[in-house]
Amino acid sequence: MAEGSNPFEPVILQYRGGIQIGFSILDHVMVPKHRILDDDEAEELLSTYNIEKEKLSKIRITDPVIKEIGANANDLIEITKKSETAGESIFYRLVIE
Repeated sequence: MAEGSNPFEPVILQYRGGIQIGFSILDHVMVPKHRILDDDEAEELLSTYNIEKEKLSKIRITDPVIKEIGANANDLIEITKKSETAGESIFYRLVIE
């Protein structure tokens, strides 16, 4: 196997709380893309759908991906999943304690 082609190649990562793992879970093929929305994007999302952020689906701050991307409680997360039928599906989650 060529160097760098192994998704489990050891990489030292450190999250909040000092937790360490040997590979980036974000590089795994089964983990969809996660990103933190900035304040303007979050405001636009809530306005577009006329919804309060507390009404969105939740994701816990202890979720490994949330830890790895450095999200905090009350952040809004955009999750982009590949779909065989839709091509791509986008979901939004509120980070909770």
